[in-house]
Amino acid sequence: MGMMPNPDVALDEKAIVAEAEKALADIAAIRQEVAKVIFGQEKVVENTLLAILSGGHALLVGVPGLAKTKLVTTLGSALGLDANRIQFTPDLMPSDIIGTEVMDQDETGRRSFRFVKGPVFAQLLMADEINRASPRTQSALLQSMQEYHVTVAGQPYQLPAPFHVLATQNPLEQEGTYPLPEAQLDRFLLQVDVLYPELAAERQILLETTGVGDKRANAVINSARLLEIQKLIRQMPVSDTVVDAILTLVRSARPGHGNDTTDKNIAWGPGPRAGQALMLCARARALYEGRLAPSIDDVYALAEPVLEHRMALTFAARAEGMTVRDVIAGLVSDLRK
Repeated sequence: MGMMPNPDVALDEKAIVAEAEKALADIAAIRQEVAKVIFGQEKVVENTLLAILSGGHALLVGVPGLAKTKLVTTLGSALGLDANRIQFTPDLMPSDIIGTEVMDQDETGRRSFRFVKGPVFAQLLMADEINRASPRTQSALLQSMQEYHVTVAGQPYQLPAPFHVLATQNPLEQEGTYPLPEAQLDRFLLQVDVLYPELAAERQILLETTGVGDKRANAVINSARLLEIQKLIRQMPVSDTVVDAILTLVRSARPGHGNDTTDKNIAWGPGPRAGQALMLCARARALYEGRLAPSIDDVYALAEPVLEHRMALTFAARAEGMTVRDVIAGLVSDLRK
């Protein structure tokens, strides 16, 4: 079984094992810290953390009151990141996100423009109810997410590193919202579906959050350490069988590539970014679970969060009550055979 060489200078095996063990202890401590504040929702916490460890952005989709905002705040604290929050509204302007130029006057009366940075200049940006803002404002965020800098009056300003956007979206109410364009959805490494908590977790929520005390997460690592872990993840070896599984899965989700179910139900499928997301997140998931290399099971486990927002159903499939999740589950079960 061949191993894929890494573009960066690969660490030797002993060094990778030592680094991985250190990273594993850090990740375990982060999980423990988050669990003090967020009860249950292990899958949501895992997928959101995987997106950050892989160096990407995540879209959290769920009804109000499921602790999406609290999760982002908690992760910011545990990871030691400088965090900001923007509540998206229809009248939000690009300058409200990026920042604006103000005119200054010195003692001599000479006037000049000075750039005042907006909330996007953070290491962790919480974009609350992102689909409430107009396309113009969303496109301002899009440049930040993709290029890690913003341009004001022709002048580029670099964003801090690391830079992660965790956006939330309410799937219920579509009135007064602007659905995110496909190009922007594709910039999110993962879509994390936040469902209602299990009974035991909900009982714990009731008991823990209605008293006098308010638990908060403490910083376990800092931004420099997070960058080191992200680099380590990119250096983890990926076997040819895993690469083949990623390619087979992503290509089978595209209409016109020989899969009858996809041809019938999918209007458009995932592009190469889906494969890149699977490559990174499969490595991150392996490390998250204490392994030094990803397996095919990692790919299948991540199929839904990676592919769900990168595909669209045909009108006929929607009329039949199908969901994108059903199609992905079908593709994964076919590949498992």
